[in-house]
Amino acid sequence: MGQQITFQKADQLKVKPEPDNLGFGQYFTDYMFEMDYAADKGWYNPRIVPYGPVKLDPAATIFHYGQEVFEGLKAYRAEDGRVFLFRPDRNMKRMNQSCARLDIPEIDEKFVIQAIKKLVALEADWIPVKPGQSLYIRPFIIGTEPFLGVHPSGTYKLFIILSPVGSYFNHSIDPVRIYVEDEYVRAVRGGVGFAKTSGNYAASLKAQSKAEELGFDQVLWLDGVEHKYIEEVGSMNIFFRIGGEVWTPELNGSILPGVTRDSVLRLLKEWDIPVRERKISVKKLFKKAEKQQLKEVFGTGTAAVISPVGFLKWEDRVIKVSDGKTGKLSKKLYDALTGIQTGRLKDKFGWTQEVKIREEEKKEPEETKEPVTE
Repeated sequence: MGQQITFQKADQLKVKPEPDNLGFGQYFTDYMFEMDYAADKGWYNPRIVPYGPVKLDPAATIFHYGQEVFEGLKAYRAEDGRVFLFRPDRNMKRMNQSCARLDIPEIDEKFVIQAIKKLVALEADWIPVKPGQSLYIRPFIIGTEPFLGVHPSGTYKLFIILSPVGSYFNHSIDPVRIYVEDEYVRAVRGGVGFAKTSGNYAASLKAQSKAEELGFDQVLWLDGVEHKYIEEVGSMNIFFRIGGEVWTPELNGSILPGVTRDSVLRLLKEWDIPVRERKISVKKLFKKAEKQQLKEVFGTGTAAVISPVGFLKWEDRVIKVSDGKTGKLSKKLYDALTGIQTGRLKDKFGWTQEVKIREEEKKEPEETKEPVTE
């Protein structure tokens, strides 16, 4: 049986932020999506409600045992006014993979995509239009059952919130400075490194603070067993152009399978650029740099899209990459991805999905009758 998304109109709408001062994740739209889960009902009561505080029992499992997963994707405004999502099916598939690892009931992927589209359509006037800007979409699920004991929650809430954003890093496509972490560990194979869950990010905060104190933007993590193989940056997957090839760490169970990472691999294949997904030791990487063979380094992720790396620090060594400037391949990938995302370039891969905007905004959304997982 299908379910209908209900709508609760806000008493008062917010004043929108200045488009030149959006930052990232600082402002939130008028509405959010909410849905509940109970073992005897499945997922039920999908609704769009005014954005606001969430009331939870102090004993809710999310507070004590961290049973939570989330995703991140964006809505983009094209020059002709159309609105696109970029590969939301991949995000929902990954969300279910995260749910499986955290023992959270799976979602109906198609239904949640439809819920995202309805919420984005309702909030279309929040989508910023300047280059590099977008509407960030954050779906997340938390355990809500009130109890103190280590076992999966019996109840959950799924939320979708929206935030108009500029560049993730304040310097947009300009190169960032990366610190290779040589003390702390983020994840190991068999753990939750491949899942998008809050614990992974909480474990990274100490090293991130240390990196910032040293004047670096992000942390590059090494493997948790031998502590010598490169894995990923705190908010991005990582790529290296070495000679005529592009290297990136292979997915090994402790690395997040990024949607942008996969998109970059597809583009590189389309351009006949050789790619090697492999184990990459940090020692070997720095030797390649010493031999002038490391031409470019860049991160990939929904938030930053493509983020060139200008400097890498490991132990007492610092290397400058591409003379501290944005490399040609990094710029080409950024232009290609943002071009597809905003409709400037033809989408030959079928990655974008258009959000149909109704003529009258802030009106009760039409009913959604796609089935939800019971």
